[in-house]
Amino acid sequence: MKIIADLHSHTIYSDGSLTPLELITRAKNLGIEYLGITDHDSIGAIKEAIEIGNDLGVKIIPGVEVSTEYYHKELHILGYYINIENEALLNYLTNFREERVKRAERMIVKLRQLGFNLTMDDVMEISNGSSIARTHIAEAMVNKNIVSNYFEAFGKFIGNSGPAFEKKIHLSPKDVIELINKASGLSFLAHPNYIPDKYIQALIKSGLDGIETVHPSHDSAKTDYFRKIASIHYLLESGGSDFHGGLRNDFKNFGKFGTSVENIHSMKKRLNIA
Repeated sequence: MKIIADLHSHTIYSDGSLTPLELITRAKNLGIEYLGITDHDSIGAIKEAIEIGNDLGVKIIPGVEVSTEYYHKELHILGYYINIENEALLNYLTNFREERVKRAERMIVKLRQLGFNLTMDDVMEISNGSSIARTHIAEAMVNKNIVSNYFEAFGKFIGNSGPAFEKKIHLSPKDVIELINKASGLSFLAHPNYIPDKYIQALIKSGLDGIETVHPSHDSAKTDYFRKIASIHYLLESGGSDFHGGLRNDFKNFGKFGTSVENIHSMKKRLNIA
């Protein structure tokens, strides 16, 4: 089935490898007509992306992927059709970018204690002003020959159970949902396959607008399962490739995972926008 709507992608403004121009050009070449740009805790790409999308004929859906935590489990909430001028959202994202830097600094300290010659400057050079993520630390580790690839960095050192892991300080899911709604957007649970079912039910009660039913981590049975949850709870549906590129080497997913135009129309109808 041809995918013409991918609502989950990342750029160099967070932990993606492509510029907005490169990403949207790739989307255009693949026949994608609707592209949601959902950088981690950053909306820096949106204005640029909308201008490029207008030039190339790709409709850009302004989005963000906000980190949160529930019962010590990190999870992500996608915000769609957000107002990128909303003061509360801008203030939160600015503060959280600073928290990401502090977290990276703590992880670098741990890696140095393990005997690795890695500095914050190495990571900052790779992030190049974007929202710092563990992906940037992994790339710095590869560049320093500490590990051979991205997956080894996460598997041995900076994954959630790794010796150099540090948690971020988050808003609660309920607060993130309210923040997105205050920014005139819709809140969706990202990649629910990573989250226990009992947590999903609690998040629905917190006011979620929708759920990401299509994602590379979902097989067909899981997709059907999450669609059933959406139907039972009157949730909207989204879907996308969660494309990053770079060391993740997930280029094959872009153009293979997405959602229907009907689901986009349902989102716009919920918001009463054209």
